[in-house]
Amino acid sequence: MMFSVARTCRVHWVFLGIGLAILTGVLAPALTAQTGRVVIVQTNSAGDSVQVIDAATDKIVGEIPDAEVIHGVAAAPDGSRFYLSNESTATLDVADGKTLRITKKIPLTGGPNNVAIRKDGRRVYVAIQGADGGVDVIDTVSEENVKFIRVLRGVHNTFITPDSKYVVAGSTGGNVATVIDTETEQPAWSIHFEGGVRPLCFEANPDGSTKRMFVQITNLHGFAIVDWDKRKEVGRIKLPDVPPAERNNEGIQGAPAHGILISPDGKTLWSTSKFNSHVYVYSVPDLKYLGSVRVGKVPDWLTFTPDSKKLYVANAHDNVVSVIDVAGRKEITRIKVGQVPKRNITAILPAPASSR
Repeated sequence: MMFSVARTCRVHWVFLGIGLAILTGVLAPALTAQTGRVVIVQTNSAGDSVQVIDAATDKIVGEIPDAEVIHGVAAAPDGSRFYLSNESTATLDVADGKTLRITKKIPLTGGPNNVAIRKDGRRVYVAIQGADGGVDVIDTVSEENVKFIRVLRGVHNTFITPDSKYVVAGSTGGNVATVIDTETEQPAWSIHFEGGVRPLCFEANPDGSTKRMFVQITNLHGFAIVDWDKRKEVGRIKLPDVPPAERNNEGIQGAPAHGILISPDGKTLWSTSKFNSHVYVYSVPDLKYLGSVRVGKVPDWLTFTPDSKKLYVANAHDNVVSVIDVAGRKEITRIKVGQVPKRNITAILPAPASSR
């Protein structure tokens, strides 16, 4: 890859195919003509399309149409495909990386939530919500649903560890994070909490193995700290609070903190607060509180540029994405997107063959 990451809270950047298309299906010259163009892929949980944002200009430059009620998104390592979990059809929609058109709908076991992709791109893990839910395993070569892994009371989010050896399935109904071995595709161990498991992320050791896991939990305005080797919770961080009269009470959905991520340079951890309409930042590894930035009313997800200079926060209530200057800790602009934006990822266009 083009950069080194010591600690990461998911693989939020992937190499996309050259020639992302604009809505009309015509290739976008500004994207194909330059090297290493960073884009943000933004889903809209109540919309019918997925936006592609140019991180250099913070403008929408592409769109995946006919993508209704998309929960999560992942991308193939070579940028050839996007994988979209479609709640309206209970399918994993495969979109072509060049045309941005959906080419196949893979039937799922049940209603999907978030998705994660293995580092080699050969497996996509789809969270299946509900009492009989779990994780659907998608073979990306055959584009088929090849296995179902049962998890107590269903799965809301799936996340790949930094070394891609495990996928962690978080259950909001079962209050458990189930660690699944990606080689055997069998549960390896689990950890229970007093509430549902919401977004989570990882801190890596120098060799790329997992050191700690940070977990947001239902009704917790903060996050739990899990020692990976000890397989147990070792502490918690509570986010700063505001007077009750100033607290936002809309769109909480049992998750006052929903969205957590470590910067690609491994120096800071950022968490959203729906209660306070802020994002909060902590130093890594000591988790010292550093400050905050006010964003939209219901911040629900976030993703960085690979250089750690900008952070993109999806604001579900306002239908906008806040762009944060990380060093200055300030909001620099807002981008209007679709209805109820939530999950997003960062992607990088590879250099054209002639310029390598």
